[in-house]
Amino acid sequence: MRASEVLAQATRRLTDAGVPDAGRDARRLMAHVLDVAAGRLTLFLPEPMDADRQAAFEALIDQRADRMPVSHLVGRRAFYGREFVVTPQVLDPRPETETLIEVALSAPFGTVLDLGTGSGCILLTLLAERVDAVGYGCDLSTEALQVAERNRAALGLDGHAELRAGRWFDALGGVDDRFDLIVSNPPYIAINEMPFLSPEVRHHEPRLALTDEADGLSAYAAILAGYDRWLARSGRLVVEIGASQGGAVSRMFEQAGLTGVRVIPDLDGRDRVVVGTKRSDVR
Repeated sequence: MRASEVLAQATRRLTDAGVPDAGRDARRLMAHVLDVAAGRLTLFLPEPMDADRQAAFEALIDQRADRMPVSHLVGRRAFYGREFVVTPQVLDPRPETETLIEVALSAPFGTVLDLGTGSGCILLTLLAERVDAVGYGCDLSTEALQVAERNRAALGLDGHAELRAGRWFDALGGVDDRFDLIVSNPPYIAINEMPFLSPEVRHHEPRLALTDEADGLSAYAAILAGYDRWLARSGRLVVEIGASQGGAVSRMFEQAGLTGVRVIPDLDGRDRVVVGTKRSDVR
């Protein structure tokens, strides 16, 4: 069969399974199997598809029809212009998180701490964009840290980023530094919101990275309870939030003593990031 015919069948299969953007996903998976850039796939569609590659492609389509994320099937996801390894052990990098990157990069920093680093996409992107900076990434999941290690090596940042296992600031035992910038995309989905997530997220991404099993605010409380010891004077704390959490999280920031607190929307106009600054007159 020609690749175009195989692709058409796969698109119908995904459409029948209720997969959103079925044609886009089928094309991405075919480009992966054929090992060609997605933008060049059209050039290969008139050609016959050999049996082995067709079988491999159809196996991926079956998994996508079961709502496994495309990123898990191809093993990578683009984020802020770079490719990151992803597995079911880490949260998928998402376009809206690039808002956090933009906010973090809007002021200078030499040291950065990423709490709940997951794949490392936030920490490593910041260090790749600020080549003189160094930082730490902490995560409770050792499996997630193994993925972050792979991404760190792929980006040539082994000498810039140290990865540590542990819950929030507990991972920093033996570290004396204070940080110019602390960032986090913590689990902020409330337990009563979990049933409404897409099957791709609900069934295939790590629950630990999605929800605090409570109201979605406990991770912010934990970070704010410990930030003062680790954030340098005039340093910034930048966190991602859910679209309905801007008011609650910004009040928490202010109550914790941070100044200049702002809620920043993503490109879709939804509240996405809260940023605050440590006063310069406190230790």
